[in-house]
Amino acid sequence: MKKHLLILISLCFSISLSAQNTPKIITVKGLTIDSATNKALDFVTVALVDPQTKAAVKSMLTKEDGSFELSAPAGKTYQLALAFMGYASKVIIITNSTTDTDAGKILLSPSISTLNEVSITGLKPLVKREVDRIAYNVQSDPESKAITALDMMRKVPMLSVDANDNIKLRGNGSYKILINNKESALLARNPSDILKAMPASNILKIEVITTPPAKYDAEGLAGIINIITKKDADQGYNGSINTGYNTVWGYRSNLNLTVKQGKFGYTGYVGFNRRRAQTNPFENNSTFFEKGTEKISGTLTQNGTRSNSNRNTYTGNELSFELDTLNLFTGTFNYYRGGNNSSNMQSTIQRKANGSIDMDYLTQNTGVSTWGGMDAGINYQHSFKRNKEQLLTLSYKYSNAAPNSQENYITSNHGLGYTVPDYTQYNNNGTKEYTTQLDYIHPMKVLTVEAGGKMILRNSFSTSPATVVQKANDFIYHQDVYGLYNSYLLKYTKWTYKAGLRFERTNVRTDGGGVDQAYNNIVPTFSMQRLLDSVSSLTFGFTQRIQRPSIYQLNPFTNTSNQQYVTSGNPDLRPSVNNNFELAYSKTGKGSLNITASYSFANNTIENVANISTVTSGTTNTIVTTTTFANVGQNRRLGINADLNYPITKKLNVNINAQLMRVWLRGTYNGAFYSNSGQQGYIFTNTSYKFNNGLRIGTNLGFDSRYVMLQGTDNYWIDYSFSMQKEFFKGKLNVSVSANDPFKKFIRLDFSTRTPDFESYNVNYNFYRTFNFGLNYKFGGLNASIKKNQRGISNDDTSSGGRSQ
Repeated sequence: MKKHLLILISLCFSISLSAQNTPKIITVKGLTIDSATNKALDFVTVALVDPQTKAAVKSMLTKEDGSFELSAPAGKTYQLALAFMGYASKVIIITNSTTDTDAGKILLSPSISTLNEVSITGLKPLVKREVDRIAYNVQSDPESKAITALDMMRKVPMLSVDANDNIKLRGNGSYKILINNKESALLARNPSDILKAMPASNILKIEVITTPPAKYDAEGLAGIINIITKKDADQGYNGSINTGYNTVWGYRSNLNLTVKQGKFGYTGYVGFNRRRAQTNPFENNSTFFEKGTEKISGTLTQNGTRSNSNRNTYTGNELSFELDTLNLFTGTFNYYRGGNNSSNMQSTIQRKANGSIDMDYLTQNTGVSTWGGMDAGINYQHSFKRNKEQLLTLSYKYSNAAPNSQENYITSNHGLGYTVPDYTQYNNNGTKEYTTQLDYIHPMKVLTVEAGGKMILRNSFSTSPATVVQKANDFIYHQDVYGLYNSYLLKYTKWTYKAGLRFERTNVRTDGGGVDQAYNNIVPTFSMQRLLDSVSSLTFGFTQRIQRPSIYQLNPFTNTSNQQYVTSGNPDLRPSVNNNFELAYSKTGKGSLNITASYSFANNTIENVANISTVTSGTTNTIVTTTTFANVGQNRRLGINADLNYPITKKLNVNINAQLMRVWLRGTYNGAFYSNSGQQGYIFTNTSYKFNNGLRIGTNLGFDSRYVMLQGTDNYWIDYSFSMQKEFFKGKLNVSVSANDPFKKFIRLDFSTRTPDFESYNVNYNFYRTFNFGLNYKFGGLNASIKKNQRGISNDDTSSGGRSQ
């Protein structure tokens, strides 16, 4: 069946767009029947495939009575390929003929076997619900050649991207993001940076794993986002070049290459983007209450402009060597390097309660930040003679997310009541990881057993030398995680069950004392799926997830680039545990519908919090607001997600991705009790229309509400865009143009914080209007598949991404 599916991979969405000048056309027709019930099957994908090029000449969905009729040039041999979710695929040879062919009744049998992950997308539905996850087939999305990977995230069920480019899973910023089931240095610092630079055409599919099985590390309160990149590695070579320019985010280029020669195979990509300096305004306003714990009152007002430029370079590589049919070696290497130059000019006025000016000064801040990361790994996979799907895998990976450096040069025009010394502030930080993992999978007729163990040795550091206003600080943090897991998959014709248990032991310490912790976690996971009929299913899942603090939350370095609004990490943070339940309904056919209801609760969660203090100099009291992280929260979430993808006609398609959630937060910080609750959610829609000449146009409209935080709320925003793309040279060249929010230069984003001591209101004016131009060119040819390791290292045990960071 795998061989048949590889035939179906052929490019059903790049069917020849211009009629061929042939003297005669034949038709192939037939009727699809369920072999078990003897009833007609509607919406089965049927394609006539050229056996030489593996390209689909014609394709369609069967009608309600199961019938189909395809036309193609006469005098050639074709393969009639049929695929339908929940059924075994079938291929029928149509020999050289000059007459029409009636295939008659074609029986499709229900499939009870589990498919291994392979890089095929041609006839798959856009959205697919599995027992523990939901997958978005990026290659089936017509806009994948025209937009970035970050823009594609907005279309994925249960994911959203806010106006600051923060990714959220069910409105939650605590999750783990992986590439090809593995944690990567590419996404170690900020996934939005890379995904903004990477074209969506690099990606095969995006999985949202809301009930992660026991083989995954237990971190990530909301779940796991798994990005599967393209691996079309066959005999010969192929590749693509993607380049473009965006009026705000600058220019980008990306090269994908796949080579297969004998027992060796290589697949990889390299890319970069550059953004010229852009300037946008901001303002901060705070009101301080004498009734608060600090017993001070007055106001603080700041306004000014920020200017920054960015540069990013990245690459991902995988080399495979198939020693024989039972032994496979793969090596991986990923690298990422980025930088930012910034300049802030701001005016600060601090007033007393009676309105008189206490301080009035102007500062200029120039910052230089660099960051980078790399990881390298090797995997050995052994298959057993009696069952090629029985696998033993040994993996090792080294990761180095360092150095990440930050320099701030601050000067001041001395004003009324305050003098800012000229100074430079430095910080270097990073993390090194050494990971060893052993996995075993044993599939039987209806039962699959998995077991394994893992060891992660993680060392993080932060170094800040002494300056005029900065104390020297050396922070070295060790976190060792040891894990064992066992899981079972039981699959019948209508029912699928997946259950497992994971044990994790964590040792934490800092050099010089201060932190010395050890704790154990037993993490259960359970999910089941019931096929209601050939096109619909019902899924239930439960899991516990752990949120461990990352180095960015632990780092005690105090960033004082804005002397009166400073940020700092907290080395005393502890992990928290989240309990999540979900119930989902899925239907596929002439489109897809997925509806998921979920409820989760957690105690002692890590929240972003703020407090104020005063610094006295002479007769002037400078009010400083410090933002940090603390284990203070009790978090409950009840929500519903819905995703609809529906082809209104063969040319017109609509996609809707929406969420509505009720959130309850409560906690105690600095002696004050906080309680906040409310509704939050989003809706994103996409409509596309395809013309006969290879031209496609699309529109996107989205709304993201304010999100509930422990001490306040953040911004809402509305997004709309228009895109157009045209294919040339039989689909090898794709030219795209798009306009995002073309009628307004800036969008106003406001954030509010409320405590007994103060109220703060911060406004950023982010760039809103952008125009984008892109080119995508495919080259090369392939004819045989390459084996890939089915297991590998994925360090998903520390928090990542999200608006709270």
